[in-house]
Amino acid sequence: MALVNIKINGQPYQVEAGLTILQAAKKCGYLIPTLCTYQNGECSQGSCRVCLVEVVGARGLVASCVYPINEGMEIVTNSQTAVDARRASVELLLSNHQKNCLQCPKQGKCELLEVSKIVGARDLKYIGPSSPNTIDEIAPGLMRNTAKCILCGRCVERCKKAHGIAILGFENRGFKTIVAPVENRSFAKSPCLQCGQCVNVCPTGALYENEEIAKVDAAFKAGKKVIVQTAPAVRAAIAEEFGHPIGTPGTGKMVAALHRLGFYRVFDTNFGADLTIMEEANELLDRITKKTAPLPQITSCSPGWVNYMEYFYPDVAPHVSTCKSPHMMVGAVIKSYFAKTHNLDPNDLFVVSIMPCTAKKYERSRKEMPNDVDAVLTTRELAKVIKRAGIEWDKLPDEDFDKDLMGEYSGAGVIFGVTGGVMEAALRTTYFWLTGEEYGPVGFQEVRGMKGTREATINVKGQEIKVAVTSGMANAKILLDQIRNGTSPYTFIEIMCCPGGCIAGGGQPFVKPMFLPKEGDDILDTYRLKRASVLYGEDERLVVRQSHNNKDIQNLYTNFLGKPGSHLAEQLLHTSYDIERPCYPDKE
Repeated sequence: MALVNIKINGQPYQVEAGLTILQAAKKCGYLIPTLCTYQNGECSQGSCRVCLVEVVGARGLVASCVYPINEGMEIVTNSQTAVDARRASVELLLSNHQKNCLQCPKQGKCELLEVSKIVGARDLKYIGPSSPNTIDEIAPGLMRNTAKCILCGRCVERCKKAHGIAILGFENRGFKTIVAPVENRSFAKSPCLQCGQCVNVCPTGALYENEEIAKVDAAFKAGKKVIVQTAPAVRAAIAEEFGHPIGTPGTGKMVAALHRLGFYRVFDTNFGADLTIMEEANELLDRITKKTAPLPQITSCSPGWVNYMEYFYPDVAPHVSTCKSPHMMVGAVIKSYFAKTHNLDPNDLFVVSIMPCTAKKYERSRKEMPNDVDAVLTTRELAKVIKRAGIEWDKLPDEDFDKDLMGEYSGAGVIFGVTGGVMEAALRTTYFWLTGEEYGPVGFQEVRGMKGTREATINVKGQEIKVAVTSGMANAKILLDQIRNGTSPYTFIEIMCCPGGCIAGGGQPFVKPMFLPKEGDDILDTYRLKRASVLYGEDERLVVRQSHNNKDIQNLYTNFLGKPGSHLAEQLLHTSYDIERPCYPDKE
């Protein structure tokens, strides 16, 4: 790796060639404030002007987020000119910002507020009219408030780079400029995936999830038996909301908190993940042995990916598994098997899913499965409810999920929360069904990692099964084009909407790279890997690591469903897709 010599504030340093000043400064121990840069290389071309510095010989100040370093460069970050300019940039942003901080959904996590403190911004320094405001609260998953938008462009870049579809862009010109879907449409009236990646990168409260806490409160007040389930990725991140480092497991304390919040039962969506594998692996076997549907088979657990398919690749729908996602399966089983066994009226039950994902809010409202789950809260929403109740996280004991018909789960179910996890879980069971033997080391290391697309060839007693794993629709597009063109070499493909999988979902705790410790070259991969390690660690600690060995799953089939793919299983656990879904439903 080539190195270059630079000076920062008179001190000599050697750093890798190809870095921006912002990146080089951070490696050398200087924190230059910024609002438009989210991670290495993900910047909206210096639009916020908060990271201005002096470079000896340059004409005027330069935006450090886009200005490349070169041999012998001398950088001054702390000159009075640079300090004053950074403060003025933030003050100009504040002049057009809705400053109702107490009501802001980003309260306590606002990067604009933190940067304002760093640069010493003075409130009301610049006073003038505000630009027009748009409130978008129609979509089930996301909400938008342009009065809090600072036009940093991070959401625009994230949508383009993660998914390649650019739902958001700059509308209008000059003082009337806003960030919005085309024609300032609602997210509900555009081909938005509802994934929430834009929410994760927004430095202010301009983008946020459509909260459903009030629905849960109303269910408790109405005397419903409120049952909660939690997705595997939630345990990998919830502790961050209570001041713990990224990568801190939170399973036991999360369950204890849910018990203290008064839920009738606290279940683990991992049970649903195991159930999904039973149905999905059976479906894959039928495709391989009976040619019931075309190969490759594609997973269906990510609602953001399903949205993308319906909007842009409806012709590949026959390749997509018809399985509902795990939390929808759990909801369906609660309102049938669990209700019947406990002599409960399903209408008296209210099922809440705690998810790392904003697209799950849309998913539960789909016409194809409208009654399985009644409300979806994100990881962030759960943290709000716990704090509201005055529950002190660090004083909670570690408790287990309720063991009531649906209490057991396998390690295969746990790893659903990370990219490659669904594939690996399915392979563990498919291998057993094809060979009658458990796969040797249990884990399939070939499909793990954070690389955008990974492939592997699994040898099953002489039969080669070629698989692929991808996350982020920009990566998935390559595999989907192969299917569309008839050139796909794969038998099975896992697609997750959010880069890295559910551990980096749109409802997870906010990660602010500017304020993170200097850890590796890619901050996003660092935090994803740490959250993933929580799930892989729990998988390795469990005795039961394959979905088909889950005793409660076996009992469910013996006592209720019959077998994977049965008529009742098809009714409760499978769905269909809207292949005529318009991108712009109200456009003539």
